[in-house]
Amino acid sequence: MNDRTALVTGANKGIGKHIARLLAAEGFVVHVGSRDAGRGRRAAEEIGGGARPLVLDVTDPDSIAAAAGRLDRLDVLVNNAGVSPSLAPPTETAVEDFRRTYETNVFGVAAVTNAFLPALRRSPHPRVVNISSGTGSLTWSTNPNPQFAPGSGGAAAYRSSKAALNALTVLYAQTLAEEGFKVNALAPGLRATDLNPRAAAAGGDPAEAAQGAVRLALLPDDGPTGGFFSWDGTPVPW
Repeated sequence: MNDRTALVTGANKGIGKHIARLLAAEGFVVHVGSRDAGRGRRAAEEIGGGARPLVLDVTDPDSIAAAAGRLDRLDVLVNNAGVSPSLAPPTETAVEDFRRTYETNVFGVAAVTNAFLPALRRSPHPRVVNISSGTGSLTWSTNPNPQFAPGSGGAAAYRSSKAALNALTVLYAQTLAEEGFKVNALAPGLRATDLNPRAAAAGGDPAEAAQGAVRLALLPDDGPTGGFFSWDGTPVPW
């Protein structure tokens, strides 16, 4: 019997919903994390199979604690929930926009990961996948790269939050390596989601990005940890 379990945050739409769908197709019981109970329930119904709605607001400690209390064991955690409230450069970004972005994209990831560590430690093959962004790569931001033109300071809050998330990915991977964890970050590429107006106008398929996340979720025991990978499996420089 396949009793593998997964949790995807922000899974009621976009890339997260596709990740949940693909994991369910792999036979996982997938907890579809969503701030809104109704949206989470509808998403789980649409995904079908082993999808289960789970109310989870990654910025709310009580919500995180309640969700963690419902799961006894967890094999895969995908920290997908993210926000991008401003596309402005740092000189034009309100401090509140920085705070709001980091609250979800950085602090939320740390809070959720720590809350679900007891459940993950009961898995024989625990995997954590952090959905980052190629725009969080400092190397790509200052040198030619395959995903976007470097040299712009736009979307400062979002991009710096993803750079911080990348750092967390490395630190969690190092801390948990001896326990058999694989902790990696994914650069999904620009996808047609409602993350921000630029993404909404893009033509990239969210399902394609989700395949990259699932690949990291299914890594074998000799797979990499503490890495940053593009949706197609190629390494991304920090």
